[in-house]
Amino acid sequence: MVKIACETDFVARNEAFIELANDIAMHVAAMSPLYLSREDVPQDVLAKEAEIVKEQNAGKPADILDKIVEGKLEKYYEEMCLLDQKFIKDEDMTIQQLVESKVASLGENMKVVGFSRLQIGE
Repeated sequence: MVKIACETDFVARNEAFIELANDIAMHVAAMSPLYLSREDVPQDVLAKEAEIVKEQNAGKPADILDKIVEGKLEKYYEEMCLLDQKFIKDEDMTIQQLVESKVASLGENMKVVGFSRLQIGE
């Protein structure tokens, strides 16, 4: 389930808006993001990820190690944050870029404000 905020109910009934919501919901089901955006990732999770990278690259110079950590955290955001993930139907754009393209085509502001993913069994 995806929650997308828009300014009017006219847009919410628009076929393009409904298609966007369905595409994002399918993306969530397929890609299993943990967070909506980078800002939603808890600092302790980021610290743990950074620590793992530092342990894996022990012995490297500090300036290089910082760049490696930064790159790995960027990759983590791309894998775990919905808005940073590559759209499954078009790998050339992120979910954020997809929403922005729909804002431009519909002429009204909208924003993904939440999602929920349920999984049955393993």
